[in-house]
Amino acid sequence: MLHRLTSAALLAIALLAMTPSLAQESAPRRLILKDGSYQLVTKYEVKGDRVRYYSTEREDWEELPNSLVDWDATEKYEKERATPSPEAAQLDTDVERSEVPLPEVAPGLRIPEDSGVFLLDTFQGEPQLVEINQTAGDINRNTKINIFKGTINPVAGAKQTIELEGAHAPVQSHADVPTLYIRVDEGPANSVAPAGRTDSTHSAQGQQPQQSQQTMAPSDRFRILRVEAKGNKRIVGAVKRDVTGKISHEQNQVKTTVSEIKGGWMKLTPSQSLAPGEYAMVEMAEKGAMNLYVWDFGVNPKAAANPNPWKADKK
Repeated sequence: MLHRLTSAALLAIALLAMTPSLAQESAPRRLILKDGSYQLVTKYEVKGDRVRYYSTEREDWEELPNSLVDWDATEKYEKERATPSPEAAQLDTDVERSEVPLPEVAPGLRIPEDSGVFLLDTFQGEPQLVEINQTAGDINRNTKINIFKGTINPVAGAKQTIELEGAHAPVQSHADVPTLYIRVDEGPANSVAPAGRTDSTHSAQGQQPQQSQQTMAPSDRFRILRVEAKGNKRIVGAVKRDVTGKISHEQNQVKTTVSEIKGGWMKLTPSQSLAPGEYAMVEMAEKGAMNLYVWDFGVNPKAAANPNPWKADKK
């Protein structure tokens, strides 16, 4: 008799395991009903025309008719619950980024923000970081275009120049070999392409016609140019398109090296000392066009201190 009961119990357990069931231990879930309400449950299972669930509110097993449950809405909720929204994914990314220390550029001195362009300077023997903001360039008669989308792309035969207001950039480097740290967050379409150490001596005329910012090497995308000062303006460079559509640039490009560092940052460094004067880091777009918004700076060992620099933590 005992043997028969044991066999029956084992058979019942096996049948229960083979029966299609939605039962699952988990964090509180929702059984959404057709009237728009829902039951908070930790697990549930379908048994014929009944749904048996464990209520998280009353901490007990309960039942309701299967016909009252809106299974489409319940399944949709489960899928959305399993797949984080873009906002939630971005929040996770921000949290992960905040937990990773930003790159250290000198003993006790780290990049202060998770994106931007920063110049590593040395003032009175002390390393300092100075943020360089973008400056809007004018084409001929003050034709300003939107950031990251405005580029010089002249018609055939036309020659255009980028002009910056003022004789000097707001940021002045006291070091003659300033290092720029770059991390530009403007979306996946314009994300910085990963690259190792490379040399940016390529001619501006040598851009691939179909090359996009996604595939451009950092040495081609970001360049340091010598700026010509004329009165109360600074001329970054001239761009000209010939009748075949080829774009050429008249500019004084500085030879640089580019290396990738942790956190998606790039380190752009002149390969030799820069003569005192005005400079600008420019962003090249596809097909040889140039972004009208530039990061301008000067080199002047005798300049006054830059306002509000970040300094090393002193222990």
